[in-house]
Amino acid sequence: MRILSRAGLSAVLLLGAFGASSIVPASAQDLQLRIGPDGVRPEFRDRDRDRDYRGGCSPGEARAAARDEGFRRPEVVRVTDRSITVEGWTRNGPDRIRFANRRGCPEI
Repeated sequence: MRILSRAGLSAVLLLGAFGASSIVPASAQDLQLRIGPDGVRPEFRDRDRDRDYRGGCSPGEARAAARDEGFRRPEVVRVTDRSITVEGWTRNGPDRIRFANRRGCPEI
């Protein structure tokens, strides 16, 4: 009887450890709460849509590229079919940078 209880306890512990290792943490980065005149509204981000913005450079990619170039607080101010203009702050004060609206966001 003692052997059966120990075997059962070890089986439960083994299954518990296996089950705990297969738990995947939740990703809350796809959820944004928008506060506006109509109250709080949850908005779910679609990663595939954000990643492929008309096959060119998305505003988010342009902001990231501006940060890589040394801009602080980059803000997209103009989007055309050919370019994306981003304004922000550099060591010398306010500045502006333009990127081609193509894959990879090359600087113009």
